[in-house]
Amino acid sequence: MASVGNGAEESGGEEENFEDAFENIPVASKMDLKSALEECSMALNLFLNNKFSEALDLLRPWSKDSMYHALGYSTILVMQAAMTFEQQDIQMGISTMKEALQTCQRFRKRSTVVESLSNLVSKQSVDQLSEEEMHAEICYAECLLQKAALTFVQDENMINFIKGGLKIRTSYQIYKECHQVLQMTQGNKSKNETYYQFEGGVKLGIGAFNLMLSLLPGRILRLLEFIGFSGNRELGLCQLREGASGSSLRAILCTFTLLVYHTYVSLILGTGEANLEEADSLLEPYLQKFPNGSIMLFYAARIDILKGNFEKAQLRFQECIAAQQEWKQIHHLCYWELMWCYTYQQNWLQAYRYADLLSKENRWSKAMYVFQKAAILCMLPEDDLKRTGEDIVSLFRQVDGLKQRIAGKSIPTEKFAVRKARRYASSQPVKLILPALEMMYVWNGFAIVGKRADLTENLLVTIEKEETALQNETNHNEYYTDDVCMLQLLKGLCLKHLGRLMQAELCFSKVIQSEKQVKYDSYLVPFTLYELGLLYKQQDEREKAIRYIETAKNNYKEYSMESRLHFRIHAALDSLKVSPASTP
Repeated sequence: MASVGNGAEESGGEEENFEDAFENIPVASKMDLKSALEECSMALNLFLNNKFSEALDLLRPWSKDSMYHALGYSTILVMQAAMTFEQQDIQMGISTMKEALQTCQRFRKRSTVVESLSNLVSKQSVDQLSEEEMHAEICYAECLLQKAALTFVQDENMINFIKGGLKIRTSYQIYKECHQVLQMTQGNKSKNETYYQFEGGVKLGIGAFNLMLSLLPGRILRLLEFIGFSGNRELGLCQLREGASGSSLRAILCTFTLLVYHTYVSLILGTGEANLEEADSLLEPYLQKFPNGSIMLFYAARIDILKGNFEKAQLRFQECIAAQQEWKQIHHLCYWELMWCYTYQQNWLQAYRYADLLSKENRWSKAMYVFQKAAILCMLPEDDLKRTGEDIVSLFRQVDGLKQRIAGKSIPTEKFAVRKARRYASSQPVKLILPALEMMYVWNGFAIVGKRADLTENLLVTIEKEETALQNETNHNEYYTDDVCMLQLLKGLCLKHLGRLMQAELCFSKVIQSEKQVKYDSYLVPFTLYELGLLYKQQDEREKAIRYIETAKNNYKEYSMESRLHFRIHAALDSLKVSPASTP
């Protein structure tokens, strides 16, 4: 855990760390913009070298008097809060971010950007903006965005949700104004290092906002456009790439934003077509510079997973775990990925081991972890299951009591897990069919394991074995059609990735034809229509693809993980309309 108190309040052990850090780094006696940027660059290097407490110790003394120290210090605490999900860390993150906003506010021009938009972006007013005031706007916008994100997590009442939304809007407005300032000063001869730092901040903000907004399905975006938001994916990616290739403090943040997009967002909220070449080339220089940096090792391992190099990824994740002991939450990220690695390989005992660790050590989503653990245990042979000493029925029964709410809403994957676990609520439980593979689909895991024909073939064998067992049952329970359809969807996905496209189409069609008989898992039909659309896209049958995907979008409501499918539909239609080729 990174230390978060003031130096005077810390225990003896922490004070020693504090002093050790300062044997090498003397405390500055004055702090102008140039010195602040240099010192924050040192703190960033410490952070990327796993020296999280030392980075905080370097930033803390000036965190009330320098906008960059305030931003850096509070950003690390916000990251920590997001990782631990502990209420005290969230409170600490919010209060530090409030202080950071006050510090930035002191350096802003009196008639601030948002209060006088028309006034600021005239040539005359831009000329009157000092360097410090330009940086204060960017730092303020960055702090505001992070505080809004934490506000959503902290409390679930609607007022906080609205407050968070307004903060995001203000932040967005400031970035747009700063972008105009940047365009008006492009021709200036007197560009110096601090100007390029300002430019890096603008590219990060404009890039991240445009990229995030471009992912949103039309119905959400129409609502946001009403209050002045709009997103352009290409502009967002372009700004982030330019920011990542620069030498500003924010270059690494632009790089991380692009890495999150390529390695997670495009998989979970997109069609699964990740630009791994770009991810590799972005990460490579940082891997060279910080070979033991746990964040670098984590991304390197994640890229290996997406290439289908699961064995190499497993070794990399172990390196990442061994690289540092201070932020245990980075270990938890590795456990989550290792759990899926072993799931793809159907090494159920190892997958169980990591699901078990998560359910005991991490607070992000207890309901999800316990469900996942029980789902993996369902895949074990009877003897192996006995040796674990676990009771599957009792685990599934715990799921409902563990669900949580964020910004007043249940988490869609938790809601899904709760619904599935209900089959175990009665005194006569009805067992789930291959729940670990169904969950794998929820996280778009078939798009990943599909890179490996050997493992996809093994999954197909498991699915067909279950299909035969289900067909041979004489007494069909009320979930029979749902279970048959779920297996057809998973079987179709395996066949698609193995290149057996006609057979895949048959499986998907069976699900769609059974629509009227599906009782509980109403998500199956819209998701299958979407998958069938992607299958036609793969065969360059563009019109057919659009028709099926549009049907999934327009004809179904109020099913599990509806918003997740709408994100994926938005990405698929976007790629079909821009060009039939896959977009990065």
